[in-house]
Parts: sequence; structure tokens; C-alpha cells
Amino acid sequence: MARLSLPARGLPARGLPAREVTARRLGRTAGPALVLAAALTVAVPGTAHANSVGLTVRTPGATSGPSTTFAEISTHADCASGLVAGGGINQAIGTGAVSNGNHVMGTGPSSDGSSEYTGTTGVVGTDVTHWLGIGGTGGATDAAFSTTPYATCLTSTLINHTQVVMNKVAGPASASTVGLVTAVCPANTVLLGGGARSTPASIGSLKPIASFPTFNDAAHDYGLKAAADGATNPNAWSAVGWNGGGGNSGNTTYAYAICSASGINVSGVTVKVRFTEVSGPTSATTGQTATVGCGGSDGKLISGGAAVSGGGVTTTDFTGPGSGGTHLNGSFPSGSTGTPVSDGTTSAAYWTAFSHSGGASSPSTYTDAWALCADDGV
Repeated sequence: MARLSLPARGLPARGLPAREVTARRLGRTAGPALVLAAALTVAVPGTAHANSVGLTVRTPGATSGPSTTFAEISTHADCASGLVAGGGINQAIGTGAVSNGNHVMGTGPSSDGSSEYTGTTGVVGTDVTHWLGIGGTGGATDAAFSTTPYATCLTSTLINHTQVVMNKVAGPASASTVGLVTAVCPANTVLLGGGARSTPASIGSLKPIASFPTFNDAAHDYGLKAAADGATNPNAWSAVGWNGGGGNSGNTTYAYAICSASGINVSGVTVKVRFTEVSGPTSATTGQTATVGCGGSDGKLISGGAAVSGGGVTTTDFTGPGSGGTHLNGSFPSGSTGTPVSDGTTSAAYWTAFSHSGGASSPSTYTDAWALCADDGV
């Protein structure tokens, strides 16, 4: 069943002008003269240059399920051309109490469309063209449940090779605590996007609740604080696992950073962060979305991230939401009003986060969205 979307009223947004942010609540040739002209053109400050970055969004559509409780399904989006810069996921969750039962279990790169990077940490893949969307269930399931993956497929004259860096941490180890881990791009590369994963799905209250760009420096507490609106060239990606109260045995959270390949001169590349944070969801069995976009001078959208949090994620160390059951149901490329884009879209400029409170109220909870916008300087 399609989820209903209504415009939000009075929701605070931080860090972006209103024209760039939308929030809404759910359920409510050359002779001498030409040579001289060219020289003069180069000398003029602020002259526009070509940006070779291109992006195509690929999605196969929805995969139904999971059809049983405490389980997960995995589906994938594939780049027919270009390389994965990032990707996302969106879930259909039904309405009423049943909507509490579906949640994101992971969104991240894959070497073949089915395998995950979960082994040794560090650089785990190169020139990846597949993106996974993994949906899970808690103690309820419904025929309405489905998961749709999205791959953001990058083409660039300069950034023509990429690498995946993975890091992982045991945890979260107890109820309503975070397990945060950060994957850091190698020196002299740029961050293009990233993803997050939590295992095992048999712990129905376990899920990743945040996947965001950051910096591996003291100012960002080495990944505990997220990149803020207007930040340039973040070099790391953090993932946050959240346990709503189930078991703690074997819980693991994974972070994936998609980076340019080593050996590429990225001195002229600018990756700009756009970020927004909105209040909610706070009432039981309700959802919230936050949408943020790339401005005209930011470059082209290449990926994004999402979180449901205790707020202030760019100024303080990450904290969890107000309820153990609060979770993410989406992080995906969208239009300005938060509608997911269609397969083959080449003009996506916005990213949307979709969160849900679960079956209990979730006070002091916020929904966060990040867009990464790139100009390769070519």
C-alpha cells in the first residue's frame, strides 16, 4: 500500500534556505584573435568551467517482503554504465499498526549484486556497479511490505575508478545504545558516498539508524559528528546501529565509504555537503521525511545519507532517538517534494530521508538528510 504524504507545517529545518529544503509528515578553431580571446577568457575570475560529472539513477522497482517475522530480504540495483557513487533504499510499510514492523537492515555496495562486504576491513572492492537494499522485520509482517533499492551511477572524465572502504564494530551491545563505526577514505582521494548495515536480522529490534558523511578529524570527533551543511570534501562515512531491546549476541554494524581510486589527481574536485534536520517523528506509529538538495553552484547530486537521531548531529556526538523502536524506512534520491525518482533519471538533485517511530512515542527525535554534490573541476 502506498504511503500517504502530506505537507508538514511548522517543522523546523536547520542549515538550508526554504527553497532547498522540504519537510513533510506522513499520515498527516583558432586565429590570433581567437587565441587572444581564449586567453582573456581564462584570465577572467570566476569563469565557469565544464563539469564532467554525470549521474544516472537505476532501480529495479520493489521486491515484496519480508513475509515472516525477524527476517530480511535483499534486493539490488545495478549500473549498466558508470560506477556506483552511492545508493539508497525505500520501503513500503502499510498503514496503521502494521507499519511499525518493517525497517531498513542495510543499504550498501556489492561486488555482484548479492554478496556483502563483511570480512576483513579496509579497501574491499574497486569499480563497484551494484547496490544492495536490505529490508527487515520485527515482530509483525504484512503483504504491504516491500523494499526498493537505488544505485546512483557516476560517470566522470576524471573520477573513472573508485574503491570501497569497509569498517565494522561489534554492537550495539545493549538496548537503546548506538554502535557507531566510521570508514575513512585513503589519503588523496575524495568521498563520493557510503552505506550502512546491521546484522543479524533475527534480532528484530536491531537496525541501522544512520548513514552519513563526516570527517576523520578532531573537530568531528573522528566520525561521531556528521558533516554540516556547506561543508566541503568530507573524507569518511559513519554508520550507526541501534538495538531497540532484543538480543545482543553477535550484533555487528558496518560502514561503507565509496571513494575515488588512489592515483587520480583530485585536487580540483569539490564535493559539497547539503544537510537538513527536522523534528519528528515523535508520536507512536507515525513517520517523517526530510528532503535536501544541491543548489545551482554546488555541482551535481551524486549520493546522500539519512538518520533518525536525538538531534544536533553536526554539532554534538551522535545520539539515538527517543524510542528503541524508532527506525529508518528510506534514504533515496528524490524530487524536491520527497517523491522517489524513476529508473533512468539523470537529473536528480535532492535526497530524502524517511523515518518512523514504531509502536511507541519517540520524544526529542529528529530526521536528518544529507545530499552530496560534486564538481570534478574538468
